[in-house]
Amino acid sequence: MPKQSPKPSKEEPKASSYAIVEASGKQLWVEANRYYDFNRLEADVGEIVTIENVLLINEGKGATLGKPYIKGARVELKVLEHRRGPKIIVYKMRPKKKTRRKNGHRQELTRAMVQSISIGAKATKSKKASDSD
Repeated sequence: MPKQSPKPSKEEPKASSYAIVEASGKQLWVEANRYYDFNRLEADVGEIVTIENVLLINEGKGATLGKPYIKGARVELKVLEHRRGPKIIVYKMRPKKKTRRKNGHRQELTRAMVQSISIGAKATKSKKASDSD
C-alpha cells in the first residue's frame, strides 16, 4: 500500500512585517515586538530611541527598498537594559620568543525592544505597545 502524503493546506503562510536597519555598524533584520542587542546606545533604560537609517521595509504585501535609505521611514526602539556580551579571550603568542599575552574582552551592549516600524504616517506596532497606550 503506497504512503499518502498529507494534503497541502490552502492557507498561505502569514507574512510578517520586518525591516532591515543600519545600526551599531551592522545591518540588522528587525521585527516588531522582538528584542535585539545593539552596541551600547547613549540612552537611559525605558527611553524610546528612533533609528532612521532604514534600508528595507516589508509589510507582507510588498517590499520598499531605499537608495540607500527610505525617506520618512523609522524604527522605534524601547531600551530594556544595558548589559555585557560574553567574554572573549584574546591570546597573542610569538613563537620561539617566550612572549605570551592573554587578554579578555566583554562588549558593552544595549538590549532594546522594537516598538514600531513605520513609513511616513503608516506604522506597524506591536500588540503590547498598542495595549499600553
